[in-house]
Amino acid sequence: MGSVRILLFAAVAVLVTGCQAEVVGQAAPTGFIVKDGTQLRFRPVLAELPPGPPIGSSTERQSTDPLTQQASAQAFDCAQGQPDPLDGRDDPALPLVTCDRAQGTKYVLAPGFLSGADVSRVDAALDPRTGSSVINLSFTTAGAETWAEWTGQNIGKQVAMVLRSRVLTAPAVQSAITGGETQITGKFTLPEARQLARDIAGG
Repeated sequence: MGSVRILLFAAVAVLVTGCQAEVVGQAAPTGFIVKDGTQLRFRPVLAELPPGPPIGSSTERQSTDPLTQQASAQAFDCAQGQPDPLDGRDDPALPLVTCDRAQGTKYVLAPGFLSGADVSRVDAALDPRTGSSVINLSFTTAGAETWAEWTGQNIGKQVAMVLRSRVLTAPAVQSAITGGETQITGKFTLPEARQLARDIAGG
């Protein structure tokens, strides 16, 4: 997948992520429905480490101690095709050390504040204004309220969309999103955008 930067706007929401995509607040009426709301989590990004070989041997990936989190992130093996021992069994109420499935970027993430159950639909399309590929997310009424509150309080910070314990994309908030519709834009082709939308919906 191409690099992604995500931005957030009030009417057209956008985010910025390690995969370099943008998110905007305008969702299409068709697309993918989240299959299993328990597998997708939205987690704030506490730290981001560049891809690289594992250093050390720490295996505690859900510690609340910052030093243990950093050690675990450095020791985490994020190689392509490497099975994840957690594989969707992480505790959303605890921090999580994991990585980006496409780039291998490592992350220390805070507890989740939204789940797939808060997303009603995901869609990929071409933005008629720019001609670029976009991913549209529609939130439920309850999800939209939580999303608006979180984005309003965390402008400039990243949020990771995590499926089965691995990061799909990790955008940065540019402004509060109050309408419940969010759009991700970035340097990816339409097939790549469709695949990301399918992944966010659970495959």
